[in-house]
This record gives sequence, structure tokens and C-alpha cells, in this order.
Amino acid sequence: MDESRLQAEWQVWLAENLALGVPEEDVLQVLAGAGVEPGLARRELESMGAHPAFQACQRLARHYGGLEALLDLYSDLRRGDGGWTLERRKDLSAEEFFVRYYFGHRPVVLQGMMEDWPARTQWTLKSLGERFGQVVIEVMTGRDANPDHASQYERHRTQMTFAEYVRRVEAGGETNDHYMVPRNDNWRREGLQALTADVRAPRGIIDPALNPDMLTLLLGPAGTVTPLHHDNLNVLLCQVMGRKHVKLVPSFERHRVYPRKGTFSHVDAARPDLERHALYSEATVLETVLEPGEMVFIPVGWWHWVRAMEVSASVTFHQFQVPGGNTHLSPPP
Repeated sequence: MDESRLQAEWQVWLAENLALGVPEEDVLQVLAGAGVEPGLARRELESMGAHPAFQACQRLARHYGGLEALLDLYSDLRRGDGGWTLERRKDLSAEEFFVRYYFGHRPVVLQGMMEDWPARTQWTLKSLGERFGQVVIEVMTGRDANPDHASQYERHRTQMTFAEYVRRVEAGGETNDHYMVPRNDNWRREGLQALTADVRAPRGIIDPALNPDMLTLLLGPAGTVTPLHHDNLNVLLCQVMGRKHVKLVPSFERHRVYPRKGTFSHVDAARPDLERHALYSEATVLETVLEPGEMVFIPVGWWHWVRAMEVSASVTFHQFQVPGGNTHLSPPP
């Protein structure tokens, strides 16, 4: 490490953590663990504290600190009403779903709502390959080599036939290297539109019109990972084939997941670095294994991380039957 000046990445880290109120001695300890000479670390800390831009940053941090204190209070209140438990419900009425979960802004695993889906018995890699083998699809490839693949998705778009994709999934074993994600828009492709006949909108919850713009298809091998992020609308993730490991963090704990690039998190939810992301240790992490035939409701703004445990196929719905229209999060420009 350059002994004359702290690297830019660490300068940003230092400013952020000092503004967040992390004690100076804790900051110095982390820098020492990263190989920064103690004298240099002290000089950087003093220099940063005297900089006008950092002082403005501190004032903004105090303002947002007040908002975060209110969110922390809300988190504590939700703990008292069961908000720290990911409920699993069977035979849930549409009325209770909307009152307790949609408008209550809490996730839930729904069971027994996919029994009438043809997809549950008809979708296998082999059958899909036979039905749609010649259809040209788009897949995100080369993901393992780029840890920032989720936000740099344009670099990973690859076209191939469905038959070729099935061969890759069957032969590739556990990998994150080729995944059919919602951004691929394969559901809207003419050759795959017949798949909509294999799914059913949960009665009274999802618009039965099944607008193609409000449906997505996810398909991939074991080992595919969706990094910690949030969506700007409510999502109902329905597991058709295989199992998925799901982690959820409340929207109101945004300050504990170190947001970046709008909807993504700096935290690797599989292996969080609690030295660099100490506040994540205070986050409420709700966790489950989503079995075939189960759905999980992910409220708008809730952070989620998903990993396929086996070859997996999922469908997501976004068009809820809500009077006045669906709830969306409008992020700042």
C-alpha cells in the first residue's frame, strides 16, 4: 500500500464511516488491519476532519441520522408485532393478504396457491427444451468473472437457442455463469409466450389478465445468485421448480445495508464483511428456503438476496389487484 497517501477507496470508506458516527478508534483499527501505517491513518483522519466538504457531509449525516433514528424506532415497534418473523400462510384470503401484508408492508410465504398451475407438473428442463428448443432467447453469461454483474448487466447479454441453454444448464453443474433473469425479457418473446398458459394468477391478489409487462421468468442452474438489492415495486416470487434460499431485510433498515448505485447493496449477504459493513450486523435478516409450489411476497423497497439451491425455475408477478393502482417507490433523481 502507498505509504504517502491513503488509497482513494479507503478515503471514501473513511469519510463515510466517520460521517456515520463510527468511533475513531474503531476506524483506525480497521485501517491497521488493512495494513495502513498508524501514523498515516491518524494524519488522514485529521486531514479529513478539517476539510470543509467533510464538515458539510457531517451536517447532512446528522440530518439523516434523525431520520434513521425514526426508522430504528419503527424497526423496534415491528419487532413487537411479529415483524421479525417471516410468516408462512396457507389458504390465506385475498382480503387478509392486502390488509396484513401488502398494506402492512411485511413479507410472507404463501402456500397452496399453485396447485392448479400446469407448470408445476409440466416444467422440467427436458420438457422445456423439447417445446421451445429452437426459440432464440437471451441469457446473462460470464457472471462469475464480474462481481458487479447485476448492475453492469449490459455486458452480459448473450443470445442462444433454448436447446443450447438447456445443454449448458445440464452440463454446467453449480454456477452463477448463465442465468435467465427478468432483464432478459424472454417472457415477452413470441416463442415463449405459450408459457403464460402454464401459470395462474392467485385469485383476488394478482390481476388475472396476466399482462406480459408484469410477468417475468427466471431459469438457471444451482448456484445462481441475485445479490442483495431492492425493487421499486411489490413482487410475488413463485417457485415452480427447484428450491431457493432467500434472505430479506426491511426497507426501513436501508441505512444498515450500505446502498450503492440506487437499488443495490455493498454487502455480500452470503459472506458479509462486518469490518467494512459493521451496521449490517444490526440488520433484521429474515431467511427461508422457498420450496417448489411456494410463493414469497417481497414488499416494495425490501432488500432481498436469492440463491438457487438446485436447477430452478421461478415466475414473478408485479400487477396486484389494488384499487387505485399498485404501490411504487419513486427514488430521487
